[in-house]
Amino acid sequence: MSMNNSPNVFLDPNANRFQVNIINESHDNNETSQEDVGSDPPHYEETSFTDEAHNRLKISYRPGKRELYDNFLQNGEKTEASLHPYDTHSNMYYLQTFGHNTVDPVPKIDYYRNTGSVSGNKLNRPSLLEIHEQLAKNIAVNTSSVERVANGEGTAGDDTAASKEEENKTGFVKFGWVKGVLVRCMLNIWGVMLFIRLSWIVGQAGIGLGVIIILLATMVTSITGLSTSAIATNGFVRGGLGVIVIGLSVVVTTLTGISMSAICTNGVVRGGGAYYLISRSLGPEFGGSIGLIFAFANAVAVAMYVVGFAETVVELLKESDTIMVDESNDIRIIGTITVVCLLGISVAGMEWEAKAQVILLVVLLVAIANFFIGTVIPTNNEKKARGFFNYQASIFAENFGPDFRDGEGFFSVFAIFFPAATGILAGANISGDLEDPQGAIPKGTMLAILITTVAYIGVAICAASCVVRDATGNVNDTVVSGMSCNGSSACTLGYDFSRCRNQPCDYGLMNNFQVMSMVSGFGPLITAGIFSATLSSALASLVSAPKVFQALCKDNVYKALHFFAKGYGKNNEPIRGYVLTFVIAMAFILIAELNTIAPIISNFFLASYALINFSCFHASYAKSPGWRPAFRYYNMWVSLFGALLCCGVMFVINWWAALITYAIELFLYIYVTYKKPEVNWGSSAQALYYINALDSALALTAVEDHVKNFRPQCIVLTGAPMIRPALLDITHTFTKNNGLCICCEVYMGPRKLCVKEMNSGMAKKQAWLTKNKRKAFYAAVAADSFRDGVKSLLQASGLGRMKPNTLVIGFKKDWRNATAMQVENYVGVIHDAFDFELGMIIVRISQGFDISQVLQVQEELEKLEQERLALEATIKDNEFEEGKHGICGFFRKASKFNISKHETKKESTISTIQSMHVGEFNQKLLEASIQFKKKQGKGTIDVWWLFDDGGLTILIPYILTIRKKWKSCKLRIFTGGKVNRIEEEKLVMASLLSKFRIKFADINIVCDINMKPSKESWKFFEEMIEPYRLHESCKDITTAEKLKRETPWKITDAELEAFKEKSYRQVRLNELLQEHSRAANLIVLSLPVARKGVVSDHLYMAWLEILSKNLPPVLMVRGNHKNVLTFYS
Repeated sequence: MSMNNSPNVFLDPNANRFQVNIINESHDNNETSQEDVGSDPPHYEETSFTDEAHNRLKISYRPGKRELYDNFLQNGEKTEASLHPYDTHSNMYYLQTFGHNTVDPVPKIDYYRNTGSVSGNKLNRPSLLEIHEQLAKNIAVNTSSVERVANGEGTAGDDTAASKEEENKTGFVKFGWVKGVLVRCMLNIWGVMLFIRLSWIVGQAGIGLGVIIILLATMVTSITGLSTSAIATNGFVRGGLGVIVIGLSVVVTTLTGISMSAICTNGVVRGGGAYYLISRSLGPEFGGSIGLIFAFANAVAVAMYVVGFAETVVELLKESDTIMVDESNDIRIIGTITVVCLLGISVAGMEWEAKAQVILLVVLLVAIANFFIGTVIPTNNEKKARGFFNYQASIFAENFGPDFRDGEGFFSVFAIFFPAATGILAGANISGDLEDPQGAIPKGTMLAILITTVAYIGVAICAASCVVRDATGNVNDTVVSGMSCNGSSACTLGYDFSRCRNQPCDYGLMNNFQVMSMVSGFGPLITAGIFSATLSSALASLVSAPKVFQALCKDNVYKALHFFAKGYGKNNEPIRGYVLTFVIAMAFILIAELNTIAPIISNFFLASYALINFSCFHASYAKSPGWRPAFRYYNMWVSLFGALLCCGVMFVINWWAALITYAIELFLYIYVTYKKPEVNWGSSAQALYYINALDSALALTAVEDHVKNFRPQCIVLTGAPMIRPALLDITHTFTKNNGLCICCEVYMGPRKLCVKEMNSGMAKKQAWLTKNKRKAFYAAVAADSFRDGVKSLLQASGLGRMKPNTLVIGFKKDWRNATAMQVENYVGVIHDAFDFELGMIIVRISQGFDISQVLQVQEELEKLEQERLALEATIKDNEFEEGKHGICGFFRKASKFNISKHETKKESTISTIQSMHVGEFNQKLLEASIQFKKKQGKGTIDVWWLFDDGGLTILIPYILTIRKKWKSCKLRIFTGGKVNRIEEEKLVMASLLSKFRIKFADINIVCDINMKPSKESWKFFEEMIEPYRLHESCKDITTAEKLKRETPWKITDAELEAFKEKSYRQVRLNELLQEHSRAANLIVLSLPVARKGVVSDHLYMAWLEILSKNLPPVLMVRGNHKNVLTFYS
């Protein structure tokens, strides 16, 4: 970090503390003047964090300080003399940012790494709290720790140096884009098809359609490749008709390549290839399903390529009459030996495998060059008889159009050729072994597609320009004088192959698969090319399958497969995966029924290409700010077209294989979705969920509320949701899949501690709701008082139309032991809810809701049990590690004795804990906390609808009855009425409920609500409120006024007298409830409303207490007096 060199800046109070000078390019000019600041434009000092800039620009120093800074840069050490000149107030060192003492860090990559990153250590930047709060003067700051916390260590380039040091220490072998991607992709794309089928394809489809087939296949894979590149550069990733046929294949591969390039450049790429790219983009469901079938496809592809190699060898043995057993068994024997050799190369390490690939590529290039050289070597009579005439315009013209035979067509020929265009993921599959996957995968893949496409088209055109479609091979089939050629190019060149029209011939593009050997300058080199193509593809697949499978197993998407996640050696080689791949390949080699399985394998690869293309489209469509691929040459709609094209090609190749592929993928997708692996990769699906939710919320905002669409949307004051589960359960019963439910908690106390505790617990408590399948949100606030916190929640909770309209709280059971302020806050919350026009529900159960003591005891017991199990495991491990002979038997016995001893000790400890907390561990409380989770038996929900509050009091119980757990309960309606109008009142209520379409079992008209309660009940009420009465009428005026000032919350005699009738009513209602609803499963009761500022808090709490005392679970409900029910359609 460079600094302003003028000391005047520090003395001038008007100087900008961030003012800096331009860097001096030499050490001689170290003095600057501030006198002409006003006349000259401002100078700025450039700061570079790259080695190139460091070499180009020199930092300016104060006189005499250069040696100190040189020492700092060379040794990475800071001496006392090298401290910043500002550090005069303290001997503590703080790394400077823009010339100012601060621990505020400058941007650095180490802050953004994942924990456990292999390319560098993750550093933790100072928290906002550490920067925002005052720095404690008594805290000693260590120089090195401050540097690490603030800006990291050392000078520019340390990240690279650290990475290289780690690689040297662990012996990692990393590949560049040529050896790691280009070579592998070229070898995998160039297959046997190039040497033994391409001539037949161009013979069938002609030059024009043949090239189109190649280009179409290449375009699909190229779009996928470019999409992959875009994704990979968005962060760090953990690894004529003949021409038309070729062109179509090129199109497929090109589209796939484009998509893959986009994906690969959207982040740091780890190991796992196609699986890693798809899973990190679309999520574990798609990634897990495609990863498994992609790894399996690669394993079976090993068998396919090895069998192709073995068949060629057997053909050579057949020619020399040296067959060992018979053709089928010889293929199995040679295939087995080949797979064992390839496995040895793979297990030896990636470095040996890479060397083998380079050798095979050289052989392959020589073979291809040998073909092109052969086309210009003058032909002889024997080759002419077989249809080879060197380059002839007439042959080119004749072969330009299609000539499909034997039931073949454009798409059948394309299906045969397309597998030759695959293999573009060979480099991406070893993404974990690449030095720079983000740069290597796009560059290597796209260049490989280009080179192989040019080679395919070149071979196709050259072969079709030199060789006729049909030839007899007979040197005597020459043209007789006077014979009419009828446009045949062979005839014009002196040969008569007309009999091939009536009988099959053995030579020519259509009949001879060895055209390239015949045309080439040296035939055995083509055979060597075939060997190279098959072995290189087999080797690439043998490496790809375990690498992809290992990455899949490491993510633990399929828990049963985690055994294969373990790696060995310096490159974390998946030895177990190699063995599994070897077993699968051997099985299919021995079965030798590859013609049936081949279409399915091709479709497995195409399914991977389709998902790579779709990943690029989906990530672009989701518009996540995290989608920032460095590869810009992609388009979301082109990627979508590539995905659809891949799906179409799957059906073109083999429709039943495509259906099997989709069925397997769907099954695995459903399985992974059901298992829900605990991973969070920030997939584009998550981004799209957010976009859809946001769009829906905005669209909902534009819709006016209607009473028919009313649903309870509740704020539930549960505190931490696991502390009061019963309160959450009863609320969740009538909001699940129906309305909004927000569990709220208010933190009270010192703000700093509250905020810290609140922030640390948010994710944990929301996770608890998700884990326990509670469709609810968690929200918390820090406030000075409970009431202030709830007030904030009532005003700010929700979004748009999704705002709470009902407050649910538990009854304050301990109100008589609480302070006056606590009671005031509780009752004040009820007043606030009414002020904000929210409905109110107070829930009371006999045992109360708070089970924090139970949870504490359970936590202690679980901790002791874990300690006991850990101790047992440790002792058993020690016993296992001891020897098995001699005196070791004695130690083993002693160990067993120790185990039993510790078990006895732990069990006694647990029993002690249980007995010690027998009072706290209240079984009734625990049962009460889960009572609303259970299915309610046959019974009733008694609804005491005493006051019309808009219908919330009747709507809540109706919603309960349509829930699975409460559907066996019938509604009984209780309401007030006159003695002489009981039947009329019943009819009126029945008519109202029928119009609301609410079913009920019975209606009861209660006529004696206004009667005085019994003396015993009233006496109990008076005794309950006695501690909170002022009794001012028994005292003189002065004393009474003093008491009112000192205890304004107490119940005055005047107030008690004024609300005596209402007090009577609450006591009487409890008697009626005891009489009629004692056996109900649930009571829903109209909540009495206390006038704000008139009824004292303790009197109101006494009303609620006496009203709901000694009853089944009670819901005291009061709507906001706006209609929530309607009988209009």
